Amino acid sequence: MAENLQMGVRRFGAVNWLGTWTLARREVLRFMNVWSQTIMGPLVNAGLFLLIFTIAIGPNRGDVMGVPFMEFLAPGILTMTVIQNAFANTSSSIISAKVGGNIVDTLMPPLSALELLIGYLSGAVARGMIVAVVIALGAIVFIGMPLNNPIWVLTFVILGSVLMGGLGMVAAVFANKFDQMSAISNFLITPLAFLSGTFYSIEALPPFLQTLCHWNPFFYIIDGVRYGTLGVSDSSPLLGLAVVLGAGVVVLTIVWRWLRDGYRLKA
Repeated sequence: MAENLQMGVRRFGAVNWLGTWTLARREVLRFMNVWSQTIMGPLVNAGLFLLIFTIAIGPNRGDVMGVPFMEFLAPGILTMTVIQNAFANTSSSIISAKVGGNIVDTLMPPLSALELLIGYLSGAVARGMIVAVVIALGAIVFIGMPLNNPIWVLTFVILGSVLMGGLGMVAAVFANKFDQMSAISNFLITPLAFLSGTFYSIEALPPFLQTLCHWNPFFYIIDGVRYGTLGVSDSSPLLGLAVVLGAGVVVLTIVWRWLRDGYRLKA
């Protein structure tokens, strides 16, 4: 009886904190070891976007939603970069392990599905936060981007990183080859990120496209960060919070079940 009780405690109550921390640390070190590609590369791309728009459009572009265009643009580029990096962190980690045949090294240790999920997501959130902080500092210094409500910015950056990290895991578990992973990123993630109000207010779109945007959770992540920085948004930040939370719960539940069952991970 006592033995069964101890087993139940280990199964339902105990958490392998050391194992979870080790996996999270590995995921962070994995992208920090190649920081010139994973951190500097996206930062340079974000800077180039801002520079190109500044040169191409110039100072004569009118305000958007009551704020200068470059200030309006900065939160969108920041969030798009966070989204892409959080997705890339988990997806590249898992697909590389699958293709290399060493995914078993992660599955064999005594880690539950929830602990594996937390470990992988820690890397996605850390990478997203680093990118967000550096781009935000640059935008504040060089183009005078305001920071209306840092709590809202932090909330949507973290929730967006969690959601996109979860989607990265879904894509990597489903894909078996790098080209399949690239197809998912190029034909699904990138279009959804670009067509979600990154460079424009959706008020400028026809009603049909506005409706489609409201079904895109990426739109709410970008809109929430824009509200936190500029104090203006296309939709209610509370609605955005509910949508991103709901989408995150659905995605993470799917990933948790796949990790628990070893779906497309165990040979």
